[in-house]
Amino acid sequence: MSEAAYEHNGRPVSREAFYAIACDPARSVAVEACAGAGKTWMLVSRILRALLEGSAPHEILAITFTKKAAGEMRQRLQELLQEFAQREPQTLVAELVARGMDAQQARERSARLQGLYLQVLAAGRQVQIRTFHSWFAALLSTAPLSVLQALGLPARYQLLEEDDQAVAQVWRPFQHAVAQDEALRADYQACIAAHGRHQTHKALEAALDKRIEFTLADQAGVVDASVLPFGKAFAALAGLGAPCEALRGEAASARWHARARALAAEKNKTPRKAAQSVVDAFLMEDLEQRLTSLRNTFFVATEDRLTAHLQAYAAAQEAEAELQELCAARQQHAAWLHQQRMARLARRLIECYAQLKRERGWVDMNDVERTALVLLADPVLSGWVHERLDARVRHLLIDEFQDTNPLQWQALHAWLSGYAGAGGGVAAPSVFIVGDPKQSIYRFRRAEPQVFRAAQDFVRQALGGDLLACDHTRRNAGAVIGCVNAVMQAAQEEGGYRGFRVHTTESKIPGRLERLGG
Repeated sequence: MSEAAYEHNGRPVSREAFYAIACDPARSVAVEACAGAGKTWMLVSRILRALLEGSAPHEILAITFTKKAAGEMRQRLQELLQEFAQREPQTLVAELVARGMDAQQARERSARLQGLYLQVLAAGRQVQIRTFHSWFAALLSTAPLSVLQALGLPARYQLLEEDDQAVAQVWRPFQHAVAQDEALRADYQACIAAHGRHQTHKALEAALDKRIEFTLADQAGVVDASVLPFGKAFAALAGLGAPCEALRGEAASARWHARARALAAEKNKTPRKAAQSVVDAFLMEDLEQRLTSLRNTFFVATEDRLTAHLQAYAAAQEAEAELQELCAARQQHAAWLHQQRMARLARRLIECYAQLKRERGWVDMNDVERTALVLLADPVLSGWVHERLDARVRHLLIDEFQDTNPLQWQALHAWLSGYAGAGGGVAAPSVFIVGDPKQSIYRFRRAEPQVFRAAQDFVRQALGGDLLACDHTRRNAGAVIGCVNAVMQAAQEEGGYRGFRVHTTESKIPGRLERLGG
């Protein structure tokens, strides 16, 4: 194991220095660490030191992503406190040194560490170890009625921790709404004709899954502007109702018939055949069919480029340049039409889902996250909410941060950014985030690993904190680490990942990897 396996702000440090920084509750720290590096150990140790240095249990907020993980973290902290309560102070010095204290500090605090378990019990309030959703739900319970009304949420509600039940029930009212609306029915039929029922419903399910992000983007005008109309992408065709209309009129006819005459004058059969196809295309009334016929005449089957047999002829080269623009514009137009149709259908689906929840008195976790964002980001409400949070939270710790979704991070950012550069004695809570972007597993919950990168930048730049990175595992077999290194290095070389560093392991178990299944 080399010291390069441990980094502090991009520079190699010793293992001891790494863990001393990570466990110091006075610092804001973002830790990127591989599996087996002791991420949860660091987090629990940091809680221990915060308690030891005077923080009340309820002033510490630790957040993770599942009830099971929260329960395990709670258990580990309790077991550690119980263990230390049963040991003599002099035997606890090494435990504190391992958690970043120097020997003198450790000796001075060892007796206090022994009594910490009883002190925490006597406090009457426990360390807040919660899931993101439970913490946001607590914020929701304090929301003013005006906020709930503005968000279309009932004052009395049933909280849905899983939305499967509600999602399963929304499709029938949605289908009914589409059937009753002629324009939506046309959109739906066009999407199915172009992409099939399965793919259409899969896209709608994805929109519903990210309904909050869709709604926020829609309110900002991003959805409609996300795909350009062909007239904006191809300025020469601006003003036309469809790209194929460039083939209408006397000028277009004269231009193409001139090319046909030039090709017909050639000796070879292929250009003369192309010339006749141009003449036939301009006898077609349907402009889409005309464009398709011309494309089939001049281009290879799978690409928008001249067939090899026509590449030597100037008239065919002229045709190629015009057809390439028209075909690209047609593809752009088709993409824009499909995107607009799907956006309209998605809006109605999300409306039906919201109506279903209102009728049932349901509030789901997306609503909880959206309300938290409003409460923490609103310029009027945020002061009141921040005052309540500031009175309760001196240390914020987030485990498995790679599974944070953008909305959760926006809510956290809205709260924490109020401290960036703040004066007047306003003290930010110390922030500790730990995770590994390679291990993000909650994509179905809208997790985005790149949020980890944004949070690292915020901790370093806005909070003046430290960045730690550890590529050394204490438990994974060499064969496993070899596989991880090979896969991640290949992904990085292909541009699918950035920032990967070669991992090492202390494990002496040889291990082996086998593929399961066929």
